[in-house]
Amino acid sequence: MQSFDYLIIGGGSAGCVLAARLSEDPTVSVALLEAGAPDTSVLIHCPAGLAVLAKNGQANWAFETAPQAGLNGRRGYQPRGKVLGGSSSVNAMVYIRGHRSDYDHWAAEGNAGWGYDDVLPYFKRAEHNERGADAWHGSGGPLNVMDLRSPNRFGPVFVDAARQAGHAANPDFNAAEQEGVGLYQVTHRNGERCSAAKAYLAPVRSRPNLTVVTDVRVSRVVCDGARATGVEFLQAGGKQRFAARREVLVCAGALQSPQVLMLSGIGPGEDLQRLGIEVVRDLPGVGRHLHDHPDVVQVVDAPHLKDLFGLSFAGIARVVQGIFEWRRARSGMLTTNFAEAGGFIKSSPGEAIPDLQLHFVIAKLVDHGRKTVFGHGYSCHVCLLRPKSRGRVSLVSADPTAAPRIDPNFLAERDDVDRLVRGFKLMRTILSQRALAGHAGRELEASAKAQTDEQIEAFIRNYGDTIYHPVGSCRMGGGPLDVVDAQLRVHGMQGLRVVDASIMPRIVGGNTNAPTIMIAEKASDLVKAAARA
Repeated sequence: MQSFDYLIIGGGSAGCVLAARLSEDPTVSVALLEAGAPDTSVLIHCPAGLAVLAKNGQANWAFETAPQAGLNGRRGYQPRGKVLGGSSSVNAMVYIRGHRSDYDHWAAEGNAGWGYDDVLPYFKRAEHNERGADAWHGSGGPLNVMDLRSPNRFGPVFVDAARQAGHAANPDFNAAEQEGVGLYQVTHRNGERCSAAKAYLAPVRSRPNLTVVTDVRVSRVVCDGARATGVEFLQAGGKQRFAARREVLVCAGALQSPQVLMLSGIGPGEDLQRLGIEVVRDLPGVGRHLHDHPDVVQVVDAPHLKDLFGLSFAGIARVVQGIFEWRRARSGMLTTNFAEAGGFIKSSPGEAIPDLQLHFVIAKLVDHGRKTVFGHGYSCHVCLLRPKSRGRVSLVSADPTAAPRIDPNFLAERDDVDRLVRGFKLMRTILSQRALAGHAGRELEASAKAQTDEQIEAFIRNYGDTIYHPVGSCRMGGGPLDVVDAQLRVHGMQGLRVVDASIMPRIVGGNTNAPTIMIAEKASDLVKAAARA
């Protein structure tokens, strides 16, 4: 049996960071275990390839939720990356950190070292922002952050419309002030996606002390009493095991990190016993506090606007031309992330900080992009940034190849519904301003007929879903339902940490990829400090 100092479960955003940072020390050995394949597909590296990835399910777990009462009994869609780089290899590449107060809230809940001033250095250490370094941004880090190389002309049009609706322009959502509208910065480099795998893992794959194993399914963390000593996994139909001399680091994401813990006997004891899993540590909070950004989309049909993405003869011809330009110069329309513009707004003037986020998409987006729609147009998302509803991840089986039961419990709290209704009306107001309305687009009937608050709520319940930011299922804190401490160590265990978005005590106000990378950057220092102690 092979032995390593550190075993990392999950080669996603957090796992890639940890593999790179921990293997900086040539005297330690690191193994990274990933269920998916290497990130070789051109659809991953060409930014616009995400539209195809959404349709074909490549590199994607493509989970479904349990039926959601708040969504009229519908099953929600939960795409998660199943490839090196994890969801950073299949996401929309928007670089957002969240609001300062999000991290101060974590610290105020008893998580020392996680306030904004504590984590800002880790955001900066991770980042190479092509605008240059300043008080808010880093230069020289692995993760390249840049303005879109070949932006579509309709991103600025959306910004103009939002300004006409009374929202201030904001050139940098990650600086002193988050509120406002503008163009998003993206995790690109030279016209290609800059995933965590490309940023952190690819430059160090040749290190002799780093082993990367793909296409394996972790079945459990092996424990000797309360100490994690290794990982058992399935590879090519057979069961294998690696030993960990120092630590096992679980980085499988908010939906699968709790699954791995529960399969290992760490979780709600009664539930595990019912499935025939021997209880190693009764931790009732494992899988609880799952939450996510609920989101709804307004779609506008504009068949005459051929410079927007769309399925038509002209649109196909432009994409073919774009393929040649991207292959030749890594520029052109295929460098888009589709969600090129957006912003952070307040659902009512009395809010202290923005509680809504907008993503303006330069195409018609229906059912997460999985439904084929003809013609050209644009879409706008509005999502609720700090929902009160909480759900749960649980096991349906002791079989490690079975998907977990995912229940985000969307819109269970009345406040979540009311804020989204207000957000939808604000979004519609923006899209009706002359900058956009002058282009004579037509709102699709499904939302256009929703005019009263009751009708808008019905539309949200019929069409709303996630915007792909599940967190909280292995929550950090010192309470009876918390799973890890402020060092990310699993309560009551030795040599075992969870490092990913599942540890967030409360979701941040924005996209979660950059915060997940920050969490792993900080965790790498915590692990190294423990080794020196």
